Amino acid sequence: MCCVLLIFINFVRYMEKRYNKNLVFVVACLGMCFFGIATIVLGAVLPQLTAKLGFDNLQAAALVAFMPVGSLVGSTFFGPVVDRFGHKMMLIVCSIILLVGLQGVALFAEVWKLQLSIFLIGLGGGVLNGETNSLASDISAENEKGSRLSVLGVFYGVGAMSIPVLMRSLSARYEYNEILHGLGVIMAVLIVGFMFVAFPAPKQPKGFPIKKGLGLLKERGLLLLSFVLFFQSGIEVCCSTWTTTYFAQVTEVNSAEALTALTCMIVGLTLSRVVLAVVYRKVKQETVLPYSLMVGAMGFLLLVAIPNAWGAWCGMFLVGAGLAATFPTVLSWLGRMYAELSGTAFSIAIAVGLIGQLVLNYSTGALSHVFGIEFFPFLMIGAIAVMLVLVKRIGK
Repeated sequence: MCCVLLIFINFVRYMEKRYNKNLVFVVACLGMCFFGIATIVLGAVLPQLTAKLGFDNLQAAALVAFMPVGSLVGSTFFGPVVDRFGHKMMLIVCSIILLVGLQGVALFAEVWKLQLSIFLIGLGGGVLNGETNSLASDISAENEKGSRLSVLGVFYGVGAMSIPVLMRSLSARYEYNEILHGLGVIMAVLIVGFMFVAFPAPKQPKGFPIKKGLGLLKERGLLLLSFVLFFQSGIEVCCSTWTTTYFAQVTEVNSAEALTALTCMIVGLTLSRVVLAVVYRKVKQETVLPYSLMVGAMGFLLLVAIPNAWGAWCGMFLVGAGLAATFPTVLSWLGRMYAELSGTAFSIAIAVGLIGQLVLNYSTGALSHVFGIEFFPFLMIGAIAVMLVLVKRIGK
């Protein structure tokens, strides 16, 4: 028995040295697609779920609040685990956790079970977000990082858009839980496939250097890049939360047109990352990022200048396109600067980004209550201005 186990361990080590970079990248893209599903699925099924449970808006909000908690937990711990034990175990285990959470939402009616399921969706999705980005960075050469991370971001858009498409096309014939069961079968098949793919070996197989890892918290470059993600993530979640309110109270945009505008943002984000995957092969990411952020600011100005449906659609498309470069650029930067502990560096940066979601979302609500929702686009432009200052300081 011991001989068989020894042979198996040696075989795994041999396979880790012989992994196929392109195949591993495909797995990373599928994992990012899972994360896209995780971010959108609750919003898509929440109306039916709350109607089934008889919840009001306050109870629904309390239920959904378990998701960002899970995301923050997952984003905080995944990095050191990946650096110590490698990517494969983490990717497979957290894909299964996400799958279990989705099936829990489909199956359970008890509140505590739903809360646990939603926490698991956040936990699995939060890990997959950071883990897949770290994996794509680790298997890429210096001149490939930005391009591959942009392609990875495209698959986030594919996963995110797949849920509303499925719900819209199948909800007339199937209940939301049946659609989630069908989606779960597809995910389960893909996860089994992941098990047969060889991954790169862990970067710290002899033990995680705790002192060195904690030392990253003092790194100026890491902190500046983390706060770029703080504002980027905050802007994204504020757009999802507050643009529909802005359109309803300040513009001539109706609710259906407002939802189309949010879709335009995801389309702009996805298409822009397709373009960036090509551009980054010839132009440095650091050169592109400031101009990309300016495009996002122009999108918010367009919301003010043209307060109708076309202004909303074009403006939100530009917002998505302008924000698209930030994550691939920042994570590529981190992957180059902290190659030995890239998982830990990504973990810190993404956790700060999630804190930014909570802080900016609450701050926008509080400021809008005091000064009015009409200032929303200018608050977002202010956040972009801070990002531009941070990016300039990183280059010094």
